[in-house]
Amino acid sequence: MEFPRYHKDIVSDLMAGKFILASDPKFISLKESEDFYTKFFKESFAYELEMKTDFGFILSYETGEQLSRDICLFFAVLSFELDKDGKNFLEEIQYAEFETEKLDEYFDNSSYAELINNNNQLKDSFSRKQFLATLNRRNIIEKTSENKFTFTQAYKVFIDFAIDFAKGKLNAANNEA
Repeated sequence: MEFPRYHKDIVSDLMAGKFILASDPKFISLKESEDFYTKFFKESFAYELEMKTDFGFILSYETGEQLSRDICLFFAVLSFELDKDGKNFLEEIQYAEFETEKLDEYFDNSSYAELINNNNQLKDSFSRKQFLATLNRRNIIEKTSENKFTFTQAYKVFIDFAIDFAKGKLNAANNEA
């Protein structure tokens, strides 16, 4: 049987929770073989392949996964603090370069301190540095230097989730199930 180009790397990356970005040569193979991979991940692992115009990822409906919850919390606090700082948080997340020192300042002085302190991945500067390394490995951020990073287009998954949550779409979907 002949597999699509980069098959092993595509499966390894997606199973490791990475987003495959449009800038990655594997993205073209994934996009061209979308039907194959949709069926492959569904039948092999009961995962859904999600293809967007600028990235692809797999999705599990297993509810025990904590990282996605922490990433959503991270974006919620960051968005709130950017807004409080008078910035358009969507534009900032999409286009700005962030410094870890400024990020620490936002989280250390947040009015959501209790929520942050109860989260092992966000509670202090060292934890957040490890958390950012995880986001980098999963292609959610791209480090531009030791203390600076930008968000990749994968941020949209978490912002879209927050929008759906805020609009009550998730509750409606759960009530239908």
